[in-house]
Amino acid sequence: MNAGMMVAAVLLPVVLGVVIPLIPFRTRKQRMWYVESIVLVTSILVWAILCSRPDGTFVLFRFTGNLSISFRLDGLGTVFAGILSTLWPLAALYAFEYMEHEKGERFFFMFYVITYGITLGIAFAENILTMYFFYEMMTLVTLPLIMHTMTREAILASRTYLYYSLGGAAFAFIGMIFILTFGSTATFVPGGVISPGSMGDRQNLLLLVYVICFCGFSVKAAMWPFSGWLPKAGVAPTPVTALLHAVAVVKAGVFSVMRVTYYSFGVENLRGTWAQNVVMVLVIITIVYGCSRALKETHLKRRLAWSTVSNLSYILFGVVLMTPMGLVGAMSHMICHAIMKICAFFCAGAVICKTERQYIHQLDGMGRKMPMVFAAFTVSGLALMGVPGLCGFIGKWNLAEAAVSCDTPLAYVGVAALLISAILTATYMMSITVRAFFPGRDFDYRALEGIKDPSWKMLLPLGLFVIAMVVIGLHPQPMIDALKTVAAVM
Repeated sequence: MNAGMMVAAVLLPVVLGVVIPLIPFRTRKQRMWYVESIVLVTSILVWAILCSRPDGTFVLFRFTGNLSISFRLDGLGTVFAGILSTLWPLAALYAFEYMEHEKGERFFFMFYVITYGITLGIAFAENILTMYFFYEMMTLVTLPLIMHTMTREAILASRTYLYYSLGGAAFAFIGMIFILTFGSTATFVPGGVISPGSMGDRQNLLLLVYVICFCGFSVKAAMWPFSGWLPKAGVAPTPVTALLHAVAVVKAGVFSVMRVTYYSFGVENLRGTWAQNVVMVLVIITIVYGCSRALKETHLKRRLAWSTVSNLSYILFGVVLMTPMGLVGAMSHMICHAIMKICAFFCAGAVICKTERQYIHQLDGMGRKMPMVFAAFTVSGLALMGVPGLCGFIGKWNLAEAAVSCDTPLAYVGVAALLISAILTATYMMSITVRAFFPGRDFDYRALEGIKDPSWKMLLPLGLFVIAMVVIGLHPQPMIDALKTVAAVM
């Protein structure tokens, strides 16, 4: 098993995805088999790579000097690639039933499959140039997915997403050029590529550029004040929003922040400085702000989107603690949030697909008509709250433990923000469950005539997500031990 297989994993869905509109499928079922086969083969290939852990670097294209598009697998890349390769086949299966009555399926699945390969390119990136290249490509291939329905709302949402993404990319570009100029190499190296103290009297310049770069990559992680694009992107079909809000785009944002913090700038240059305080304040504000907006929101998918804004900053909070324990907390919540939130979005999508009801006040009594969907939604809500025995508790516990061990005032403020967020999350998630299962004695169920759970293509992913939330919640130690091994090299 050599490093070239990483290139195959990246290019396979891109190349085979591009030709989807050109293949004359006789039936929709044939296209479904083709799409699922691409995704499954890619995921199997990725897991083969993760299990064999190739040591080499594969250079796809060299520009000049140390500037190249190249791939290499390390611990952090393993975590991100593992999330992608596990969830994408289930997301594709779910999309088949959801998109059954939508137009433009050929182009939808073309971009849906291509996005898989592009995101893997970020996970396998050996250096900051490669990561930035695929990061920008992700914006281009996800833009058509957001505007898929071609409604006025979808077009406006896609414009907002593009403007935010281009602005963030410009900020991130400044950080990349700084690393290429002052770093010892463009390659990602645990501990960073800028030696502590090497900047001399230009230390404040390094800190300023780090803050700029952090904010640039945090646009896709929807950190305040750059979070406005994410709720608007909810106009896209739910299979898209689930990937945007739980797996691909937003996780690429937090993953990139981890990379530049721990593998490029280096925490020894950042810990205890004003730059760390600035980014930590932004993250703490976002945690509370996102939950507060979710509590006010009456649209189901937008409420979940604001919840995502808050939870992504949980992950960023672990990153900006700038300790190995903080990185473990960030990675554990990145894994747990991906499972919890994709489950919640798939539940919301099932309701919208089968009933066309999008607002929370329209969900009264739905729990008894769609018991499987709302049971899964309830479990995901409890997990997001941090109830012990479910995976959400593990991520929050690791973050709180890492913050307390830092023993700094801002870290304790962050713990308080996590507690406030837990209370608000309980309110905005459980209020949906209560309305669905307990609409009141006088509720007329005749208004819900004909509503029922979706088919197995939607229910199977939900069931697997619920099992994963419980298994990780009850037996987290194997995951934690693996993540500690990744963080130990810093």
